[in-house]
Amino acid sequence: MQPVDVTTLMATCAELRQGWLPARCEQVVQRDRTTLCIALRTLKGRDWLTISWHPQAARIHIDAPPPKVPDTFTFSQQLKHQLNGLALVSIEPVAPWERALDLCFARRPGDPVQWHLYVEIMGKYSNVILVNDQHQIVTAAHQVSEQQSSVRPILTGAPYSLPPALTGPRPALDEPQDRWQERVALVPNPLKTALIKAYCGLSSALVRDLIRQAKLDPSQSTLTLIDEDWQRLFRQWQRWLCCLAEEQFYPQLTATGYTVIGPSELAVPSLQSLLRTYYGNGFNHQEFDRVHHQLGQVLKGRLIKLRRKADDFSDRLDQAAEADQYRQQADLLMAYSHQWQPGLATMTVTDFESGAPITLALEPDKTAIQTAQRLYKRHQKLKRSGKAIAPLLAEVQREIAYLDQVDAARQHIAPYETEADLRALLDIRDELVQQGYLKDPTYRLHNRPATERVAVRKFQTTSGLEVWVGRNNHQNDQIVSHLATDYDLWFHTQEIPGSHVLLRLSAGQVPSDDDLQYVADLAAYFSRAQQADQVPVVYTEPRHVYKPKGARPGMVIYKQERVLWGQPQRAKVNLQTVETPALALT
Repeated sequence: MQPVDVTTLMATCAELRQGWLPARCEQVVQRDRTTLCIALRTLKGRDWLTISWHPQAARIHIDAPPPKVPDTFTFSQQLKHQLNGLALVSIEPVAPWERALDLCFARRPGDPVQWHLYVEIMGKYSNVILVNDQHQIVTAAHQVSEQQSSVRPILTGAPYSLPPALTGPRPALDEPQDRWQERVALVPNPLKTALIKAYCGLSSALVRDLIRQAKLDPSQSTLTLIDEDWQRLFRQWQRWLCCLAEEQFYPQLTATGYTVIGPSELAVPSLQSLLRTYYGNGFNHQEFDRVHHQLGQVLKGRLIKLRRKADDFSDRLDQAAEADQYRQQADLLMAYSHQWQPGLATMTVTDFESGAPITLALEPDKTAIQTAQRLYKRHQKLKRSGKAIAPLLAEVQREIAYLDQVDAARQHIAPYETEADLRALLDIRDELVQQGYLKDPTYRLHNRPATERVAVRKFQTTSGLEVWVGRNNHQNDQIVSHLATDYDLWFHTQEIPGSHVLLRLSAGQVPSDDDLQYVADLAAYFSRAQQADQVPVVYTEPRHVYKPKGARPGMVIYKQERVLWGQPQRAKVNLQTVETPALALT
């Protein structure tokens, strides 16, 4: 993710001063190890100021409310105790070209400042520090001991000192072009490298934007620039410095990140919303990849063990199927025991049923009757084993079918596209935690509200009928239990893990054969058999779909089904998503 540079920080600071000062601090919540949320009440309403000291995405901006989960972090409790009820009266940089802000809190606007909250946006050295009016550190998000840094330790009770001052020339609006050009071109380098080395306070993203707007190549050497190129680049340089001096910024998203000095005609109204969207998507993408990989490893390992166990049970059942052969051999030995003689290794006798000769193995140190008794015991043991193993094998097969269903849903969610994908993946993680397959000490069971929004996938047939596809077992259960009506049709791949699919119909509406085929293709596509040419798909009315008592999530039984052959490859070509809002359960 693109780090916040001085220009972005000044733009954010200017926008915060304009719309959120003064403001009363009503609540302080720490949503994770590196993110703090402060509820600010202004005359216009209530907003949440997000402050993050994440090593790769330290930032400050107005954000959405944090999730309602218990806050167990000591840092936020200390801030809450000191800042609640006070007024945020100013937000200023601690020094020119420094990526550090001073948030001042007083009892009310115009009163002496009681607390300073220093927000230092400096990559892996980012920090948030609470300092009293005596410039003494009261608490910090990340304390730095003298062993970690002899230059600038950050410890509770110690005096607060500003970050070390920047060294090197600083950009200036009154610098003439010839002096600026001489400094940049002093050492031949690629243009991007030359600018970054010539002045402090420049970020890679900012320099890339300046060069792009000047219609130059960042990798070209400064030796290749002609006078016209230097003039275009210097105009962009001056434009950037004017934006800083006048606090006039033009934020917009770009192909590689974002910029706050983009073309004015493409600028978005609010930098706060841009930062919220950019970093929200970035963190969602990272969290999605992490959880997706974690679930894949857990499911892969558990399925390997279960399949190995199922193979073992199957082998033992095959052995149990041979129990009657041991009993038949024992019967023959008992019937022909009078033919036994000491030292015999085999006996050839006549089978009772077929009349064919059968050779039976004997143990030289045992009589025929003793060997028969051993075979009877073997027969009884295998018979008991078969009765005990059969239900165990059935349970393992049901567990494999369930985890295959979960893994198929996980695979169909990737890659990350929208926040709904992350929510669907987190639902799968929560389900595995509840089922005991995954341990997560941070997970807390929560009751889902009756008005919960269900973000199922939505498609349309060629005739305009809506089709809903579950993303995970939770949504599959909701489709069957809450969303389906008596007029709809329910689809699922036959004996193959996959999503529950619902064709939405109104009273008296009859789908065409093309509609049914389209939905069957979708059901085949969102299943474990996605790569097959043809897949059997069953469909029936929702009233014929049942969830047995005690069944795992997403597992159902059905009756009065009809069968279609779905073609997943055709569905892959014809998919057309309907952009409609999520559904509220009633």
